[in-house]
Amino acid sequence: MKQAVMVNPGKIDFRNVPIPEISDSQVLIKIQRIGVCGSDVHVYHGKHPYTSYPVVQGHEVSGLIEKKGANVTLLNLGDKVTFQPQVFCGKCFPCRHGNYHICDNLKVMGFQTTGAASEFFAIDADKVIFLPDGLDLDQGALVEPLAVAVHALNRSINVENKKVIVLGAGTIGNLVAQAAKGMGAEKVLISDISEFRLDIAKKCGIDYQVNVLHEELSDSIFRYFGPDKADIIFECVGLEQTLKQAIENGRKGSDIIIVGVYGDLIKADMGLVQDKELKISGTLMYQKEDYIKAIDLLKNKKINTASVITSFFPFDKYIEAYHYIEEKKDQCLKVMIKI
Repeated sequence: MKQAVMVNPGKIDFRNVPIPEISDSQVLIKIQRIGVCGSDVHVYHGKHPYTSYPVVQGHEVSGLIEKKGANVTLLNLGDKVTFQPQVFCGKCFPCRHGNYHICDNLKVMGFQTTGAASEFFAIDADKVIFLPDGLDLDQGALVEPLAVAVHALNRSINVENKKVIVLGAGTIGNLVAQAAKGMGAEKVLISDISEFRLDIAKKCGIDYQVNVLHEELSDSIFRYFGPDKADIIFECVGLEQTLKQAIENGRKGSDIIIVGVYGDLIKADMGLVQDKELKISGTLMYQKEDYIKAIDLLKNKKINTASVITSFFPFDKYIEAYHYIEEKKDQCLKVMIKI
């Protein structure tokens, strides 16, 4: 089979390798779609702190069950599936207390261990998530980033009937905003500096879109939410500037959820955090129940995926997907690889 290997930053080689054998508790997936995410782009640039080379990428995935082990009973040949790419030890304190997504020894497929950027992929059946009728393969590959959004939303108070701000209208910010709406938020405001991304957010039904290059965020919050501001702010960029915006514009006693990935150390006004009694929480990845909720949102047509996926590339043009992302910058959202 053909496998894409990032041998060095910015360089992908295609290798012919044997189709993997599976154990009695595994399945073989015929990979159909692979999403390219921001963390993959960090790997492409050689700036991911926890990834070495060569590496086989691919963690936002959908495919079809090609083969299954003798002990696999809940999946059938031909089923549409996705999977959780976490590899955890099961022994550390977080794992023993149900928090395997923050395992002390966590590895993620496509970063610290082999991902699914190949024609076939072998994986333990208990990591595989069935995709019901009504979901296509494109949506299936978006379940993973949507699960990130669902988990982030669950790190705060129940969003139902709440006013929500999302800083950053990239793929994850967009999905956080859409999921908030789908989970009952009263109103959602999303901000960015890209009109392209804000236009997509509008197409996806987000109530208010604010370009902070042209309007002060504080003015927009007052205009749309009034003096009581928002109940929850989700920081989905990963920059000091947007964290500063969150802290400055947070209502006293409100929640700030850190979703964005920070590549650099930052400064934060902790005096203001203390004065306002802000609750700042991190969020990492997801658990199975977040996948199930993500699929439920998709199945009930609460998420506009067609607008989020902005480009497709064939498998043998994998590297060109990165070139496209580099060229377009903030003029694209989710780029998908078709196999």
